[in-house]
Amino acid sequence: MVAVAAAGFAAGGINAVVGSGTLVTFPVLLAVGLPPVTATVSNSLGLVPGNLTGAIGYRRELAGQRRLLLRLLPASMLGALTGAFLLLHLPASSFEAIVPVLIGLAVVLVAVQPAIAASLRARRPADDSAEQHIGPGRMAALFAGAYATGTYGGYFAASQGVLQIGIFGLLLRESLQRLNAIKNVLTKAVNGVAAAAYVVAANDRVDWRASALIAVGAIAGGYTGARFGRRLPSAVLRTAIVVLGLVAIGVLVSR
Repeated sequence: MVAVAAAGFAAGGINAVVGSGTLVTFPVLLAVGLPPVTATVSNSLGLVPGNLTGAIGYRRELAGQRRLLLRLLPASMLGALTGAFLLLHLPASSFEAIVPVLIGLAVVLVAVQPAIAASLRARRPADDSAEQHIGPGRMAALFAGAYATGTYGGYFAASQGVLQIGIFGLLLRESLQRLNAIKNVLTKAVNGVAAAAYVVAANDRVDWRASALIAVGAIAGGYTGARFGRRLPSAVLRTAIVVLGLVAIGVLVSR
């Protein structure tokens, strides 16, 4: 119980700052004996409160982005429903086969994030507070990106935030911190919708004790990450995430 709550705290902080917290909680849930699908469902439900505190912590960076978020949220939520449907209706054997691949992708994304961040910083706009004009073509690409990352997050949440920052950073002239604020809001929506779908359609697959422990930890972790996370040595944090991701792959392959 202590390990699961501590993993929730770490994941809440990591999600607020980077977005890969599932690579901390998922291996821990596997280690305490939860089946992979139950671990994913319980994890998504437990991380929702932490997503909320992380989004609130970045509220200053959301200035001027309300219109964009209102247009992207429906796409992310629709994607979350798609991902949750796939998780609940595909055989568990399919999930166990594909998740090591998804975790491997997430680990690679976390490892290359410094290069992505450096590229995005070079495109910092002159005025972060300004509402930028987005043409129909770019808006369609953003909508597609929100749907795709929402589907990924509804199926398996690891590193959906890294995917969002990478995709939106190519399409928006925003600073990394403002992109992170967008990511926090959309991740909150995706995890919230997916969690609601799990509760309604697969209540028997939720380990409520594990979800509650993760939620308690994630609430504190999300607040702490949003407030102090930028001061942490990113190399240490990134290395820990990559190692835990590799551990999760090893556990799943050995099963």
